[in-house]
Amino acid sequence: MDRKDNSDFRSGFVALIGRPNAGKSTLINTLLGKKVVIISDKPQTTRNRIQCILTEERGQVIFFDTPGIHKPKHRLGEYMNTAAITALKGVDVAVYVVDASVSHGRGEEYVLDIIRKSEIPCILALNKIDLIKENAIQAKIDEYSKLADFKEIVPISALKAENTGKLLDLIFAELPPGPLYYPADEITDQPEKFILAELIREKLLALTREEIPHSLAVVVETMEEKKSLIKVGAVILVERDSQKGIVIGKNGSLLKEVGRLAREDMENLLGSKVFLELWVKVKKDWRNQQAMLRELGYNIKDLKE
Repeated sequence: MDRKDNSDFRSGFVALIGRPNAGKSTLINTLLGKKVVIISDKPQTTRNRIQCILTEERGQVIFFDTPGIHKPKHRLGEYMNTAAITALKGVDVAVYVVDASVSHGRGEEYVLDIIRKSEIPCILALNKIDLIKENAIQAKIDEYSKLADFKEIVPISALKAENTGKLLDLIFAELPPGPLYYPADEITDQPEKFILAELIREKLLALTREEIPHSLAVVVETMEEKKSLIKVGAVILVERDSQKGIVIGKNGSLLKEVGRLAREDMENLLGSKVFLELWVKVKKDWRNQQAMLRELGYNIKDLKE
């Protein structure tokens, strides 16, 4: 893409914020037209502030997909909230993603208070309108229009790509003229090992229940490229011995299924055959251990610098 030929080129940084399970990650993937961040029906799927890049002829948007803002119960939860809130620093636009299919509550009020104090132009994306009746959409718009001074309120369905084009138009309209920050073919600032680990974690989220999903972490320790094959070695961390047995499954059945599904996504992403090895290890109460959180890349000090 030649920037010299386009004086109307706009670029900037956009933070997607909202409550857990509002659909922020689904929206990112829909806007980018490809799967970059993992999705799940379990709350608090996104743990890191993930930077995703959309480049078009009219400009470049750098999105921050942030963890859902919630009441933290451990140090990992504190990190996730800090990651979401600090994402608002220095961005050009905020997009507040709300699940329109559920009632406005205290959790939303907490997010709204953050938005009011930030003084950043904010677009409200009322998501999941495919789950509510058409005559209820206007009522939601009226309700939220009284709660904060939004630039625009857009009813969307991220899952069905309904009105997401309009949302993107509004985002570009708020961005200033600017440079091409990243090469046009780059879609994320995250290293490959991080993306591969997230793909594994996504499959674990889909196949486990109750407290297990939030007790999991995945680390890709090795990635070795052969002639026509990429060998990936990853460790799945759990907090208790009983969880290790559940993740492995009877005769290793669950772990094998996780490996099969994750390998398929990896091959689509990398465009190569993948040999994936998985191990499960117990790290007791890792979500409250500062040293362990730093090792996994969850460091609040890094966010505040």
